Amino acid sequence: MAFSVEANRTAGSPSAGRLNPKAGPAFLALLILSAIPVFWNGFASLMAAWSLPEYSHGPLIPILSAYLFLRQMKTMAPDTPSAAERRPGVVIVIFAYLVAAFGEVANIYDIVTYALILWVFGVTVIGFGWRRGWPYWHAILHLGFMLPLPQFIYWQVTTQLQFISSEIGVAVIRLMNIPVFLDGNIIDLGVYKLQVAEACSGLRYLFPIMSFTYVFSVLYRGPWWLKAMLLLSAMPLTVLMNSFRIGVIGVLVDNYGIGMAEGFLHYFQGWVIFGAAILILLGMVLVMQRLIGDRRPVADALDIDFSGLRGQMARSLQAAPSRALVGSALITVLLAAFMLGAPERELQRVERAPFILFPDRIDGWRGKVRPPLDPQIAAVLAADDYHAALYQSPSEAAPVDFYTAFYFKQTEGSGIHSPEVCIPGGGWEISEIEQAMIQLSPKSEVAPFEVNRAIIQLGLQRQLVYYWFEQRGRRMTNDYLVKATVLWDSLMIGRQDGALVRLITPILPGESDAFAEARLQRFMESLTPLLPRYIPGR
Repeated sequence: MAFSVEANRTAGSPSAGRLNPKAGPAFLALLILSAIPVFWNGFASLMAAWSLPEYSHGPLIPILSAYLFLRQMKTMAPDTPSAAERRPGVVIVIFAYLVAAFGEVANIYDIVTYALILWVFGVTVIGFGWRRGWPYWHAILHLGFMLPLPQFIYWQVTTQLQFISSEIGVAVIRLMNIPVFLDGNIIDLGVYKLQVAEACSGLRYLFPIMSFTYVFSVLYRGPWWLKAMLLLSAMPLTVLMNSFRIGVIGVLVDNYGIGMAEGFLHYFQGWVIFGAAILILLGMVLVMQRLIGDRRPVADALDIDFSGLRGQMARSLQAAPSRALVGSALITVLLAAFMLGAPERELQRVERAPFILFPDRIDGWRGKVRPPLDPQIAAVLAADDYHAALYQSPSEAAPVDFYTAFYFKQTEGSGIHSPEVCIPGGGWEISEIEQAMIQLSPKSEVAPFEVNRAIIQLGLQRQLVYYWFEQRGRRMTNDYLVKATVLWDSLMIGRQDGALVRLITPILPGESDAFAEARLQRFMESLTPLLPRYIPGR
């Protein structure tokens, strides 16, 4: 981290004449080293995310941010900020520690990584002061590209990109006069079926390209609107190119076999598309330059200069001592000592019966357990335990499909996948979705509660869906409130467990929605009193 070279001698600094100028680098090193234990779990979470294909670009981001930082340093002469200008940096550093502590207590280590970026900005302001530290915002903001998306946002984005890529990919295949049918995110070519999985959503190309365009816009010496256009076009262009890639794979599979969609060739096609997207972005810049009369080559329009970086790195080690730096270093040492000495906070283990013991007879309903989930689907759902069974009753016109998944921990990559996101992947369309209050008969001894009620359709087939989230004694319908209560209960009672409960029954031809609804609720009267044994409440 870069600091002014001169000792603190300004009249506005209360530390003037009291600190040895040579002590600055030592306090800076103490601040950085003692911060490592504070953010250690965040680093571990980051390393785990970077091992995934979607975030494999992560290790390059700090290097590019460091270049942007040192490049900015070259434009700023050494100066000594006043104590008042350094104080906001101390406040930001302390706030970063509070955010990190919150993530530690909640056992959500992604929050610790977000706090790390705040800490970097705070230390920058301590070194340069608020006025001169603010221009480094673009280098620090770029660090955000190395962070993984929160899981509930990741799945929403991935699913939507899968659908868009599937639709455009099928359009490309049809342009080649190849018969094709799209069923959700499954491309049916007749002999072969291609599933547009999460890996084909385009996220693994989107994040690196957005990082590239961000750095490009920072370095580009041109009008601001051209930089904005470049940033805004990165996402739709990447999605379109990835969709085109899926279409091309479909054409190749139809002509040369399924090997075109597997192994090395599959990934090679992806990186060809990635390179093509970069070239198109550069071509867009060139065209816009010509339209505004700028005849410079794109390379000349970029402010890329590696000269003097070694000197700036040496300058960054010559930190001037200040009370802000010394105080922040001492606070960090105390916090690190506390965290190293404090016992590790473990989540409360709840007693529950495994779903393998779930009864196959519930009053007059007899259940037939579904075959195990496909290993890939099971890996995506990542449930600690699940149960899927089809229950039928001689007195009912149609069966009820019961599925529930239990999670001991709903953070750090694990978490419930809402049916609202998953159902369309099988080709079903959600024609209606709303919250409905369910009041069962008094014999069930279940208080009224709200469920998500959806009607889904595939061709002429219609089904009624109820689903809700069992969250440590609460029955909830909102994904985002679920996340909030997980965070709260993790802090208050040390628990993050929860489950999804989903019921589906067909709406038979000639049958009203009300009849299907009554059937589902009759099953719920028998089901819900059994759930607490397998899904613990408070």
